[in-house]
Amino acid sequence: MGNGSPLDFTGRVVLVTGGTKGIGAAIAEGFLSAGADVVVCGRGAPATPPAADGRDAVFLPCDVRDPEAAAGLVDATVERFGRLDVVVNNAGGSPDADAATVSPRFVEKIVALNLLAPFYVAQAANKVMRGQESGGTVINIGSVSAHDPQPGTAAYTAAKAGLLALTRALALEWAPRVRVNHITTGLIRTESAAAVYGEDGGAAVADIIPMGRMAVPEDVAHACLFLAGDLSGYVNGADLAVHGGGEIPARFLAARQNTPG
Repeated sequence: MGNGSPLDFTGRVVLVTGGTKGIGAAIAEGFLSAGADVVVCGRGAPATPPAADGRDAVFLPCDVRDPEAAAGLVDATVERFGRLDVVVNNAGGSPDADAATVSPRFVEKIVALNLLAPFYVAQAANKVMRGQESGGTVINIGSVSAHDPQPGTAAYTAAKAGLLALTRALALEWAPRVRVNHITTGLIRTESAAAVYGEDGGAAVADIIPMGRMAVPEDVAHACLFLAGDLSGYVNGADLAVHGGGEIPARFLAARQNTPG
């Protein structure tokens, strides 16, 4: 497929969950730019679908927390394009909540979105991919919270830690036909992140990141292109950190602030 370039996805079909805005939209646009046919899903239709090089992603409504809906999403994608080569499980997230008082309903919803939904989508995708000569790849978008919990994110942290473990388990079971990998994302500058990181666009937060800036959604999209294509043909069960080197330890920052300038 394509013109021989390892980053040419012409003729390949990519499904991005939660692909209508933010990181998901950037991932969808990255694959469109690389020539792929792209399907995005969300619970509500976007005003405009992700687009690149004069081509639009196809939007399908879906609540991926529902296993039947997740399977239907994969079926609809294959019905439309005849195959499925790449799934990016990007849908996720959580508002902050106090672990001492959070409701069981909230916990269940967060775990369903961040752990169960990727499982359901991957399961349906595997049925299709294992029957294709070229197999397929699943990419799970995770979080640094899985490694380093932040206050107010207990349910989210537990779910994301589960997603990392799920990635390794599926990679073990589904290889060699289907590869499954994970991306650990750090602080990412999106429109919805302004409320979290401040109106300075994350400039203050950037001081604690070794790379000196917050990630932009395109940084994650580029990692997805690598993990989905032939360049990573032997990469399976991996956790690719796209977080600029993590965070500079608080004790170092404190010492630096107390050093006379």
